[in-house]
Amino acid sequence: MEGQPQDTFVSGEEETRQQPVSYEASETSETPESPGTPDHVAEKREHIRRACAARDLGALVSYATSEGGLLNDELRRSAWPILVGSDRISGRDQPAWSSLPRHVDEDQVKLDVNRSFVYYPNCTVKELDGKKEELSDLITEILRRYPMLCYFQGYHDIAQVLLLVLGAQDAVSAFARVSLFRIRDYMLPSLSPALKHLQLIPAILEKADPKLRRHLSGTRPFFALAATLTLYAHDIQEYGDIARLYDFLLAHEPVVAIYLFAAIILSRKKELFEIPIDEPEMLHFTLSKLPQPLDLEGLISSAVKLFHQYPPESLPFKAWKQIPQYSVLKTSRDLATEGTPEQAKELFNLQTRDMRREELRQKAVGVLWKYRKPAGSVGLAILIAVISFWIRRNGLDITIWNYMGKFREAFQDLR
Repeated sequence: MEGQPQDTFVSGEEETRQQPVSYEASETSETPESPGTPDHVAEKREHIRRACAARDLGALVSYATSEGGLLNDELRRSAWPILVGSDRISGRDQPAWSSLPRHVDEDQVKLDVNRSFVYYPNCTVKELDGKKEELSDLITEILRRYPMLCYFQGYHDIAQVLLLVLGAQDAVSAFARVSLFRIRDYMLPSLSPALKHLQLIPAILEKADPKLRRHLSGTRPFFALAATLTLYAHDIQEYGDIARLYDFLLAHEPVVAIYLFAAIILSRKKELFEIPIDEPEMLHFTLSKLPQPLDLEGLISSAVKLFHQYPPESLPFKAWKQIPQYSVLKTSRDLATEGTPEQAKELFNLQTRDMRREELRQKAVGVLWKYRKPAGSVGLAILIAVISFWIRRNGLDITIWNYMGKFREAFQDLR
């Protein structure tokens, strides 16, 4: 992804990377970020273990959302597979992924894997090379098993978090579930559905703070693309922070990641109002960078509050209605519903079909608009309606473009 940070080796001879702050290391330390006293942490740890043993999804969601999240990677290795629905998946009947046909995007995967693990973990060059090999295998396996998925730069950022927490073996089924049921919209042939996700942000702001929304009205919400596309893994540098954030994100439906960005914007209200409204470029630049330091616990709390106060269905500007019906934002709302890979594939195909129909319709409208004067406004509206009906009924039929060519020639003769 553009803007990928460079390696942070201290020098060519040194074999270790700079040590990130570990959340796990500070779990019982007496800092403001601590989730409580040692006794409270020990009690919560035991409750999480029991919830994992009982596969109590509701309890795990509560613990993952509460201050401190799931506390450490040992507990995450038990809890995350339950949250994403991969704990009951067996790959024993599947063919070896290495025997499957190559995915068209594998060359790009190699390039991105070489740029991975910039900030964490803290290990030797040899160990880092081993992690990169595991990461490459993880991504390649998912792409080969689900070849309809289109790789995007930043996919590796998500994969490396799951790999580091769950380990190479358990990360495979978890990453497959995340790919199919959480970020599927980002792996379509076009990023247009992902851009529609971002339109929810101004709608949330309109509900929460109309004045701030108006102040940002000259800036389109594309500033949130890098963060939301990678579930924030591209922008958060501390391993402990991103692991804790994934506790929260994996415990909630996909749209909550959008509410989190809205919460981040609201937390910067004072800073944003200091930037003149007639400087949209500066506003965009500021919003495209996450604030440092990041108050994760406060932002998580704010995102939950926003989601409950202003659920997607209540948002203005018809923002939720514009989200495609087969989007993960609408089909993955219930964590307790364990969809199958076959269902995800079908949803992928349906959304791809609808996306191409919409692109076809927009292309047709563009042609008609270009030659709108001789057609007349009423006739143009009727023709657009006819074309839309044709596309819905006949799908991506090339016949319509034969007629469009004739319309274009006729309009040119009239001009």
